[in-house]
Amino acid sequence: MSFRAPDAPQRPRTERGVESLPGSAVRAPTAYVVALTVPIVLLELAIDDRTVRLAPLLILLPAFPAAIGTVRQTAYAAGWVLIVLTGVLLYRPLASWGNFVIIMVVAAVLGVFCVLTCHVRIRREQDLRRVRSTAVALQRQMLRPLPVLTDQVIVDGVYLPVEEDRLVGGDIYEAVASPYGTRLLFGDVQGKGLPAIGAAFAALGAFREAALREPTLTALVEGLERAVVRHNAFAQQTGEPERFVTALVLGIDTSAETQAVNCGHPPPYLLHAGPVAPVPLGEPGVPLGLADLASRPRTVAWFPFPTGATLLACSDGVTEARNTTGAFYPLEERLKLLADGSPWELAGSLADDLSRHTAGEQRDDITALLVRRVA
Repeated sequence: MSFRAPDAPQRPRTERGVESLPGSAVRAPTAYVVALTVPIVLLELAIDDRTVRLAPLLILLPAFPAAIGTVRQTAYAAGWVLIVLTGVLLYRPLASWGNFVIIMVVAAVLGVFCVLTCHVRIRREQDLRRVRSTAVALQRQMLRPLPVLTDQVIVDGVYLPVEEDRLVGGDIYEAVASPYGTRLLFGDVQGKGLPAIGAAFAALGAFREAALREPTLTALVEGLERAVVRHNAFAQQTGEPERFVTALVLGIDTSAETQAVNCGHPPPYLLHAGPVAPVPLGEPGVPLGLADLASRPRTVAWFPFPTGATLLACSDGVTEARNTTGAFYPLEERLKLLADGSPWELAGSLADDLSRHTAGEQRDDITALLVRRVA
């Protein structure tokens, strides 16, 4: 049975997927509207030619807080524009009172329109936020809280689901203490959104059952394959697209070597004495759900995993993260610098370093899990 590790550090985790959305970089849109009126009014008063009028441009300013501010800020901006526009046009009258009335009516109508537009925008943002939070809460509910302790390993790390419009990701992980040792699953469902979460449920449920039942790792993976195929058959009936799942399945027992079946997932990194490098698992097999397309069956690879060593398994949200210039995150190079610290802090340090590399723009789930061999 798996349970929380008593000796693993209970550090606070960054819950980026469910935290409140940050405030706008422009914290007082109304103040900027007030500031923008100054140069317009000064130019209006400085131009001697009465046929060139800049004051009517003020009626466009409430659109700025309507796009990024609150309803109250937009209403204040619209009122401010009406007051300033009235004062300027009374000080420097237009050619006729009819023109004055037309401009004031247009300014009032546009102000009301900006307030209504801001109200609709905020309602849509609130609805989207509720949908995103619900999807992320569902995604978190199906995954086991970290850390997890079994007789052989402690599993800890960072899991940061993306929460942006439809871009709810499909990273999955699980650790099961079975009669055959500890079975670990690291995976990523193709695509994003709620359909990807459905495929993730299918793969996780099959793993939790097969890990306890199947004596061999290949039989376990065959059980996962059948589950994904069944899910795709049901999805096809309901009009949803079929999904495949990249997965890395590990089997850790009392032996000094660990079994692995790689189904198209990035290989883990072994952190122990010696250079940091990906574990050589040979040619990866096809992802789950695509076995019929493969020319040969999936096979088991063996690699040494001694007591005290640590495995780092990352999703493609880490390996394929790009910076503003399009350069991929140099994972292996950064691990050589970050691996000198505490193994329990490595995943958090990696996530922070990744955030700096991408300038805080997260486009996919970020999963960095540490598997520490304790026996």
